[in-house]
Amino acid sequence: MLDRYLHIARQLNVSLLRSMFNSPTHRPTLDEAEALLRRALPEFEASGVRLCLETYEQVSSRDMMSVINRIDSPWLGVCLDPANCVAALEQPSDVINNTADRVFNLHVKDFHFTRQAGWVGFNLVGCPLGEGLLAYDEMIEKVRPKERGIHQIVEHWLPWETNAVTTSRLENQWTRHSLNYIRNRF
Repeated sequence: MLDRYLHIARQLNVSLLRSMFNSPTHRPTLDEAEALLRRALPEFEASGVRLCLETYEQVSSRDMMSVINRIDSPWLGVCLDPANCVAALEQPSDVINNTADRVFNLHVKDFHFTRQAGWVGFNLVGCPLGEGLLAYDEMIEKVRPKERGIHQIVEHWLPWETNAVTTSRLENQWTRHSLNYIRNRF
């Protein structure tokens, strides 16, 4: 399936393609994933397109990095999104530490936990950058995006408001807030 997306990347003249370890129809073992990536990477290199695998809860960052490190290609790296791994009970700081040296792209979104009504269970929800559990400064110190030319993509786990217009308005507020937060740190 990566070949289809590499074809699109070539058509768009992009130099970075983000993907995930699993697909909707295939959950490879670590050995299978390594074999699939090894087969795909020569075409990525020939096309000048780096492939980065996003961190998320379905595959631990340690397992994902074991495959990436075994392959050890400058064309294969990580799209770091520490918030995604919390659902698998991985600490964001551990995800940052596990992946920092191989990051090609950053997804920046903040999050926190809230109790569900009745005090049974929790919700993992988004919040404005700097108001939650993302250790942004620690992540930037370890990944060094400015020094390494790594883009930071602002994302949100935005709560649905009463309607699309109100939700979009909140999204615009959070985006402006995030951009100002990031700019004030450089």
